[in-house]
Amino acid sequence: MRRVRYYRYGGPEVLTVEEAELPVPGPGQVRLRAEAIGANYVDTKIRANAGSIFVRPLPGSPTGDVVGTIDAVGPGVDAARLGERVTALVDPDAFADFALADAAWLAPAPAGLDAGPASLLTVAGPVALRVLRAGRLAAGETVLVHSGAGAIGGLAIQLAKLLGAGTVIATASTADKLRHARDLGADVGVDYTASDWPEQVRAAAPGGVDLALDAVGGETLFASIGLLAPLGRAVTYGAAGGDLISIPVQSLFGLKTVTGFSLLAWRAARPEQARAEMTEVAGYLEDGRLRTEVAATLPLTEAAKAHHLLEDRSTIGRVLLVP
Repeated sequence: MRRVRYYRYGGPEVLTVEEAELPVPGPGQVRLRAEAIGANYVDTKIRANAGSIFVRPLPGSPTGDVVGTIDAVGPGVDAARLGERVTALVDPDAFADFALADAAWLAPAPAGLDAGPASLLTVAGPVALRVLRAGRLAAGETVLVHSGAGAIGGLAIQLAKLLGAGTVIATASTADKLRHARDLGADVGVDYTASDWPEQVRAAAPGGVDLALDAVGGETLFASIGLLAPLGRAVTYGAAGGDLISIPVQSLFGLKTVTGFSLLAWRAARPEQARAEMTEVAGYLEDGRLRTEVAATLPLTEAAKAHHLLEDRSTIGRVLLVP
């Protein structure tokens, strides 16, 4: 079979397609025959060795949200699952014809659900739903969603509305992305590349923001805390900007709170609830209450191009690889 790895850090060109033995599932694992693989932006940072929070040893391999069919099971997994169409976060060796995945965290992918939305079932969808709930969103509240045109941000906009939010303010970096965020349900779009973006948010929410969702980190998170209303909450679930700042305690004295979120930590702490939320998201995607875009569908051999598209930051929607 083919897989994609890299043996030195660098640009997308370091991604190499190579031949490898067919992987054999171990205890609690399944092997998936890949139908499509959703590429993740964070892997471009890891591949480039861009800062201490993105360091992984060599050889490296991208992660991915693999949509596929179970074609082999390991010890402890019911053989009746053979042939199921599922989605799984795969790490390592997601960019491959066949991939190994943890059977405990497979998301059933309904036959009628296209690969693009199906690729959101294990990570993007559950994260978007859980960060809103971790932030204790209440009906009528104002929500600030950073990276509103991204996979998680776009779902968070839609889910915020489904859960009863009042005003949703989304940030993005281009006019097209802001238009897309508004198409998904955002009431206000703000260009976060503008130096006065916090003032634009204040103008849209003079009383402050009740809930801010941030995966950028650094000054974006710090500024978001400053935009919170009394009793406002910020949920931080990433640091795409590569900057892990310390939050001054005095910035929280105005009855503000900051909650951290990690999907892996949530799965470990509340596994049954985490699985139930995967099923909940699948229902929203299947009945059309949630939608997503596919920016590009590329053959596996063009993995480098997929990373180019992710790094360009101009694409709207998922970048899929197809074996």
